Amino acid sequence: MLIKVHVYPCSKEEQVGQIGADAFKVNVAAKPENGQANARARELLAHYFAVPAGKVHLIKGAREPHKIFEIIE
Repeated sequence: MLIKVHVYPCSKEEQVGQIGADAFKVNVAAKPENGQANARARELLAHYFAVPAGKVHLIKGAREPHKIFEIIE
């Protein structure tokens, strides 16, 4: 399943929120440097969907706040 994700780095609280049928917002405490925010967003999405982190892949948007992730169930 492909989902659209807007990542908000440097947030005080980490959370995942659904804003549409296939759209989510993810707040992460990590900075957007060296892929840290992307890695943390991947971990939070894996926890949210109750799948191993290896089943969550960043497809598009590595350097942008709007991303597309693939969740393999």
